[in-house]
Amino acid sequence: MAKTIAEGFNTFHSWLTPTVTESEKAKKHRASIKACIEANFGLNRFFRTGSFGNGTSISSYSDVDYFASIPRDKLKQNSSLTLQELKKVLDSRFPSTGIRIDAPAVVAPFGDELAETTEIVPADFLYLSERHKKNVYDIPDGLGGWMRSSPDSHNYYVDYYNTKLNKKLKPLIRFIKAWKYYRDVPISSFYLEIFVTRYASNEESIVYSIDTKSIFKRLQDSLLADISDPMGISGNIRACVNDEKKTDVLTKLKRAVDRSSNAVSAENASRISDAFDWWNKVYNDCFPSYY
Repeated sequence: MAKTIAEGFNTFHSWLTPTVTESEKAKKHRASIKACIEANFGLNRFFRTGSFGNGTSISSYSDVDYFASIPRDKLKQNSSLTLQELKKVLDSRFPSTGIRIDAPAVVAPFGDELAETTEIVPADFLYLSERHKKNVYDIPDGLGGWMRSSPDSHNYYVDYYNTKLNKKLKPLIRFIKAWKYYRDVPISSFYLEIFVTRYASNEESIVYSIDTKSIFKRLQDSLLADISDPMGISGNIRACVNDEKKTDVLTKLKRAVDRSSNAVSAENASRISDAFDWWNKVYNDCFPSYY
């Protein structure tokens, strides 16, 4: 429970942040996966990426992502064949896990909780980026080819503005991702992370209710157009896998825009109970209650 909308968002963020138990489960299978890949392919580097790696994961919804930087002579020119080989060795090591391919990763769904589901992306180290000296890799593009990626560069981008904005950017990203998960919105988490950071890069301060509403409106107005990678690594970043998904997202965005606008209007009119009710509608009855 909370007395103000600001308190509500702070409490909400504490709920969204994975627990110590979840974080420990996320680490649980790292050593055995790493050892398996190293024994079969060799390994230059094995590191956590994605929302868990960047501090924007959502409790009970985010899985764990790793990049496995494999020596180039062990990779196939056709990235789909590399994924198949990686699946084969992991399936042999973890036969009852149900290993599957979901490009650009091989997915190992350990346990019953998403914090134990691990995605492993085979990667080919290319070079250090010129501006920030971060590692750049090729990873599978889902079509048999390879595409550029640099988790270190994107983490740097988010961390820079998070620090500049008094550590309020990552919670803001979490609030937008929470809407994605609680409302089953088929939009890329990576797209949201970059979109929100780009939005925040032009802000002097963050007020969670106002900026959450503004981001929903910006997403709607953009019609989910591709984003040019601000770090100059990954080319254009897509919001959705296809136009059908994009239509679904835009429908759900309209509701989010209407409800968050009503919430902010109610807050401005000192109708705090109404504001809480509207934020609860945004987040499918998962927002804190008004005290």
